[in-house]
Amino acid sequence: MSQIIATAEPFFFTGEGDHAKIGCLVTHGFTGAPKEMRWLGEYLNHLGYTVCGIRLTGHATKPADMVRSHWQDWLLSVEDGYNLLHSCTEQVFLLGLSMGGVLSLISASSLPVRGVVAMSTPYQLPDPVIFRLTGLISWFLPYMAKGKGAPGEGWFDKEAFKQHVAYPKNPVRSAGELNLLMEVMREALPLVKVPALLIHSRDDDYVFRGSMEKIHAALGSTDKQMLWVKGGGHVITEEPTREVVFKAAANFINRVAFA
Repeated sequence: MSQIIATAEPFFFTGEGDHAKIGCLVTHGFTGAPKEMRWLGEYLNHLGYTVCGIRLTGHATKPADMVRSHWQDWLLSVEDGYNLLHSCTEQVFLLGLSMGGVLSLISASSLPVRGVVAMSTPYQLPDPVIFRLTGLISWFLPYMAKGKGAPGEGWFDKEAFKQHVAYPKNPVRSAGELNLLMEVMREALPLVKVPALLIHSRDDDYVFRGSMEKIHAALGSTDKQMLWVKGGGHVITEEPTREVVFKAAANFINRVAFA
């Protein structure tokens, strides 16, 4: 029996035509699963691109697996996906959602990629000092709620939420790992020289306010853009915002790849 939650498996779509040699590595977010990137992957593949949707270490199985993983494991998952795509394509673009955006930006600072798209990406956690104590806190409080409201309350597309796959609570120790990962990202941003597209929803109440502007200001790339969308929450790849997001990402990739 598979250990991966049904429908949350990683995926690989082979491209066709002129776009087949352009690879797109799509990376999901904290406690999420490849499924939240699958619609984006299918969209890009329909345009001919070769797409790989990875599963980050400890995700899409059971929360205890995530607790045992570290931020370095998540970064290595992205590197594995990059090497897989690089073996069969000529250019690789990194596209990530939330923590997947953090991982994509870090990777873009060191791997020879063509460009990066970071969506709903946080610059920092609300109180990073407290998150440095999660190793201790997790002994008494192993998991914490994702928000104050009921599950799915912040979603605009309720039907999309019903098919969404993610752990129901945040592992506290893993939140500390996320905090460390974001410290690494902030140090890496000036080293990102490739074209970058940042996308964020004005209705996203999950990410620290001002994150996209701070990331944009710190990026070392001269080709960097910000795009605001509206009418969807944090998971903009599954919300009503997805059509605008998908088109923007595809246009960015096409522009940079064939420049």
